[in-house]
Amino acid sequence: MIASAETANMSRRAIPATGELLPVIGVGTWQTFDVGDDAAARAPLREVLATTAASGGRVIDSSPMYGRSEAVVGALLAELNAAAPFFMATKVWTAGREAGLRQMEQSFTRLRTRRIDLMQVHNLVDTATHTKTLQAWKSEGRIRYLGITHYSASAYAEVERLLKSGAYDFLQINYSLAEREAERRLLPLAQERRVAVLVNRPFAEGALFSRSKGRPLPEWAAELGARSYAQLFLKWILGHPAVTCVIPASAKVAHAKDNLAAGFGAPLDATQRQRISDFLERM
Repeated sequence: MIASAETANMSRRAIPATGELLPVIGVGTWQTFDVGDDAAARAPLREVLATTAASGGRVIDSSPMYGRSEAVVGALLAELNAAAPFFMATKVWTAGREAGLRQMEQSFTRLRTRRIDLMQVHNLVDTATHTKTLQAWKSEGRIRYLGITHYSASAYAEVERLLKSGAYDFLQINYSLAEREAERRLLPLAQERRVAVLVNRPFAEGALFSRSKGRPLPEWAAELGARSYAQLFLKWILGHPAVTCVIPASAKVAHAKDNLAAGFGAPLDATQRQRISDFLERM
């Protein structure tokens, strides 16, 4: 049995709707967990999940869009027998009520669970239809929270409209030093409407590492609790008070450990975040 999250000291933040605390660093599964039944390919992913739990992390995010990722996550969690339960988030990504029902039922089967913590409408596909289903499922206890997701600023106007409806507990959105559009309206709105925020694309699909490649980490990064660029970039995101949890994806244990370390220590203040932003602009 792997270590309990209760024994670790990763920072946690409250889900505004309920006050439930979530660790601030989780695991995304886009591309990285789409490995099927290959035992050799699954082995490091199992270690990623074990390391996440041992560090106090709990949040895992997946989707039917991610190929076989849900099934791989379900199988690995069954093997791990974690002492503390993971917070499982997935999505519905299809049009039509019946198709949505079939897809979400399949997610329950693949994840090997009778209740999903967070079900999200992926990239706003047929949002109105699926929201009605999910509101009913929440009342029945099949899901605990419902949310919406997107990854592109082109959808932000619609995301804003939906957040104002008050129907959602979570927003999952892209946000990083390279993609800052969400901080203009969406993150303040999430705070105002008491909506939890999951952050995807924290490294802008690697663009931030391309900019920092070959450049030494500034000495003052250690003062902020960062020992790598990954930690510096993640701590910058977590410095925004609207952010509940960041979900970087990784298939390598070393990268997972590096990411998870960003979840420890005090959050950065506005001056510290600006120092990081200024440094990146000079690269």
